[in-house]
Amino acid sequence: MISKSLAEYAVEVKYEDLPKEVVEFTKLCILDWYGSALAGKGEKPIQTILELVQEWGGNEQATLITGGKSSVGNACLVNAAASHIVELDDIHKSSIIHAGTVVIPAAAAVAEAYNLNGKELITAVAVGYEICYRIGEAVSPSHYYYWHNTATCGTFGSAAAAAKLLNLTVEQTMYALGNAGSQAAGLWEFIEDGANTKQLHTAKAAYNGVLAALLAKKDFTSASRILEGRRGFFNAMSEKYDSEKITKNLGKEYKIIENSFKIHASCRHTHPAMDCVQAIMKENCLSYEHIQNISILTYQTVLNITDNPNPETVYASKFSSQFCSALIALKGSASIIDYNEEILQSLEVRELMKKVTVAVDPYYENAYPEKWGAKVVITLNDGSIFCKATDYPKGDPEKPASREELIKKFKTMTLDKIWNTDEHIQAVLRLEEIDTAEWMSLALGEEQCKQTQ
Repeated sequence: MISKSLAEYAVEVKYEDLPKEVVEFTKLCILDWYGSALAGKGEKPIQTILELVQEWGGNEQATLITGGKSSVGNACLVNAAASHIVELDDIHKSSIIHAGTVVIPAAAAVAEAYNLNGKELITAVAVGYEICYRIGEAVSPSHYYYWHNTATCGTFGSAAAAAKLLNLTVEQTMYALGNAGSQAAGLWEFIEDGANTKQLHTAKAAYNGVLAALLAKKDFTSASRILEGRRGFFNAMSEKYDSEKITKNLGKEYKIIENSFKIHASCRHTHPAMDCVQAIMKENCLSYEHIQNISILTYQTVLNITDNPNPETVYASKFSSQFCSALIALKGSASIIDYNEEILQSLEVRELMKKVTVAVDPYYENAYPEKWGAKVVITLNDGSIFCKATDYPKGDPEKPASREELIKKFKTMTLDKIWNTDEHIQAVLRLEEIDTAEWMSLALGEEQCKQTQ
């Protein structure tokens, strides 16, 4: 049974089994998640979720990224939502999952509540990534048309990470995966309205996975064939699936190192074209004022998710290929500070957006999701034509972001959000030497310091 194979894997993996490169890479994933969560904690939808969990109350078990402590479940809701809203969280190409935003907040909350150390946390995160990525690969890309993989497949990842931290048996881990699958949900329809629902997806994926694992610890049973069963995840939620991807080389490789990191603060599907636009403008010293047309050729999912020529909110602009390409042509960058109401409404960007077209190219469509590519053709008013193409956006394993670049990204994301930036960075980079609570206490201390200023 597939669930049993995954459960056995989760139980058997030990910190000592992880190659050094996997440990170091996992810490970078945790750092990237942490920066995204700190960057997003003040956003209005996150404050709404925070207000609700404060109304609920809860035992002070785990740190809220927004300050204070609450129950494990409440910490999952707040911290997972916060890490997804600024659109700078990590992504895995072939499974189409932002694992960090569901696996890490779940694992951190459980590890802190149960007084577990950094080595245990690192191991659990690697396990959670492995399992949700394999499930995502098995059902993609057909599952992704209606379902948000991070919400659905990510629920399995948070359950697996929590199960590992709770030291569940193989049978109990199967219970956790089974009940995680029954709760896996998250429809893409929210994209039509630019709604807050995307943050609810990650919040509930982290929460539901932990709920499943904690119930499993009490021997709360579940379906034993939640993935491959007649009425299970595969058959119910994907037109096509490949179950062999679940167990192929399981335990012999570590999929977390296939992870990609975002450089631009927008939907990852906008990044291949943005990289091309940025390169064309910089390499040829072009001015946006001379552009007649920007033509983007790419894969169908880009159109499904980001073909929005008239975004009405800053958040919606991050899911608009037209806006993102115009922004980077105009400003040369698309960092977290570049997305704001002023630039969204600026005449320059609005006029430039009208010159951006997006279409499907068979080459990129056939290569997806193993490759997320695009070709950009910029035509100037004088007839000059400039082209650039890529199979991989910056931050993919094929075009990796360095350790130094990710540290710089963390500093940019957390500007004006934390006091001693280097202390936070070093805590994560030496996580194997400390307890999870020591790391999370830094976030708690930041809020306490601000309150006394």
